[in-house]
Amino acid sequence: MVSGNASIKTYLSNFLLIILAMLALSIVTVSPANAVAEDAKIAATKVEEPAKIEETAKTEEPTLILNGFLTQGSLVRGQLPRGSTVALNGESLHINHLGKFVFGFERDAERNHELTWVLPDGTKGSKSITLTAREYDIQRIEGVEEKYVTPPKKVTERIRNDSAKVARARTGLRDFDSVFTRFIWPAEGPITGVYGSQRVFNGEPKRPHYGVDVGAPEGTPVVAPAAGFVTLADDLYYSGNTLIVDHGMSVFSSFLHLRDMQVKVGDFVEKGQLIGHIGSTGRSTGPHLDWRINLGSMRLDPRLLFTAENQRR
Repeated sequence: MVSGNASIKTYLSNFLLIILAMLALSIVTVSPANAVAEDAKIAATKVEEPAKIEETAKTEEPTLILNGFLTQGSLVRGQLPRGSTVALNGESLHINHLGKFVFGFERDAERNHELTWVLPDGTKGSKSITLTAREYDIQRIEGVEEKYVTPPKKVTERIRNDSAKVARARTGLRDFDSVFTRFIWPAEGPITGVYGSQRVFNGEPKRPHYGVDVGAPEGTPVVAPAAGFVTLADDLYYSGNTLIVDHGMSVFSSFLHLRDMQVKVGDFVEKGQLIGHIGSTGRSTGPHLDWRINLGSMRLDPRLLFTAENQRR
């Protein structure tokens, strides 16, 4: 009887060991799969939110990230932890759900500025900004038709209407953040006119030039420097065939003097997509593209969107 009980105990003990071994195998088999799935989930999160700003306080990375030249005429792109607020010189800046924001400095902006922010936990921060001053070229252009130097009274109403159209096209705020991507040049060719230069038409000083001119033969393709929505496609008195593209966060590209326009208002354009061709329409002395960047109504320098080696000369 003792021997029989011992056999039963031995059988049960062996059976229990087999069950435990199967469970162990099951854990070893399932655990790596779970780990891979979790790793994939984490990787997917990092692709969607590569900055992972909310974790910067736990590392040695800076809480504030700025991208741009700190000089007159520059557009600066920034990022803070999500849920933060930010202000420049005491004026609140729009900040999107990812903590991204933009600000700029006009052609003749004062040199000293103060950026302040409040993190989601109430922590406050600030950064003093001192801009480098710029010197601008004076360009003298002869041979411009007198009607463009001093427009006749009969076109005054058209010019006023054109200005209103452009102002409307540069209003509105999209959180679409194409502005935070890397821009490309919209046309191939040498730089023939620079931002901030003072133009003198037929000896008469005019307001500064607020774009960058790319000189190229008529018909040279013009592409979108970054993705966006077309908000204006019209023939204007001064700028001829003109396109305006909204890149988000109130940042707009304008393309002037085009021969033709390949897109219409409401279209979404991808970076690098053909939008028109270089021409000489409007007030122009020859084929070229006048490319402009605006932050709302603030006129900024397109070349400063690029690193120094890619700014062209």
